[in-house]
Amino acid sequence: MGISIANAALRLVSGAFILNSGINKLRIDEASAAGLQQVAANGVPQLAEVEPAVFGKALSIGEISLGSALLLPLIPTRLAGLGLGAFSGALLASYLRTPGMTESDGIRPTADGTALAKDVWLAGIAVALIFGRKGAKKIKKAK
Repeated sequence: MGISIANAALRLVSGAFILNSGINKLRIDEASAAGLQQVAANGVPQLAEVEPAVFGKALSIGEISLGSALLLPLIPTRLAGLGLGAFSGALLASYLRTPGMTESDGIRPTADGTALAKDVWLAGIAVALIFGRKGAKKIKKAK
C-alpha cells in the first residue's frame, strides 16, 4: 500500500491545519458560531436551518475528523483527498457567494475576501491526493 513522501507532506500540512482549527472551535461561543454559520450558509444554504450552537459543534467535530483522517496513514489517500475536496469545495462556495469577498470579476478577492480565498490551496491539495498516485503509476508503466 505505501504512501509517498509527497502525499505524506500534503496530508501532514493540510491535516494538521484542519485538526488545529477544529480543536480551537471546541469551545466556540454561540455568537462566533453564528457568524461562521452565516458565511457557511452562503455556500451551503441548508446550514442556515441549524441552530448556531449545533453548527459550531458539528463544524468542530467535522474539522477534527477530517484533520485526523488526513493525518492517519490507515485512511487511503484518495478517500482522504475526497473528504478534503468536499470540505474545500464548501469553503470556496462560501467565498464565491458571500457579498463583498470578491472583486467585480467575481473571482479575485477583496481585502475582506483574502481570508477565505486562501483556502484554494486546500482544493489544490485535494486534487493532488485524489489523482496524484494514479498519474505516477501511468508514468512508471510508460517507462
